Amino acid sequence: MARGSSGFVAGLTAAAVAAVCFLAYQASANAPDSVAAPSPGASGTAAASPTPKPSPPPQPLAVPADSGTGTRVVYALKDRRVWLVDGNEKALRTFTVMPSAVSPPPGVYGVTSRSGSIKGSDGVLIEHVVRFANVDDVSVGFSAAQDGSMQSPDPTLKTGGVRMKRPDGNAMWTFATVGAKVVVVP
Repeated sequence: MARGSSGFVAGLTAAAVAAVCFLAYQASANAPDSVAAPSPGASGTAAASPTPKPSPPPQPLAVPADSGTGTRVVYALKDRRVWLVDGNEKALRTFTVMPSAVSPPPGVYGVTSRSGSIKGSDGVLIEHVVRFANVDDVSVGFSAAQDGSMQSPDPTLKTGGVRMKRPDGNAMWTFATVGAKVVVVP
């Protein structure tokens, strides 16, 4: 009897699948080709929702409004970000930086000196050093670690190195020659 019952179950399953397929075909054959949108006065519970407009693509980070005018390097302390700005107020490049223990107060500075490749006060080999301020006998400047890392200098040391990635250090070196304006904002 077990053999007969399994054949019976298989037959019922096949018949059920066939019936579902037939009903699906009938429903699709009798459906209208298009569905008209409801008129404004039509009653109903579902309202057509408008297609959402795509949002505009994100804009690059804007140069801080309180950073002056003209060709300059803008360093935002809180954002840990630098902008290289041309004379037409266009940001040529912006990038994140890693400050050290000593930061300059907000204000306008000028690049005072540069060094191609030296050992930083924290013992790390750095390159493209662009110095622009002195705070409590500590020289503050931008630089890139030669190993490509952007880790913050040892916070227990009284250093003024603002570290950046090597490609950003290369751009800074080209842009910020001696005398170039550096604006530090909060």
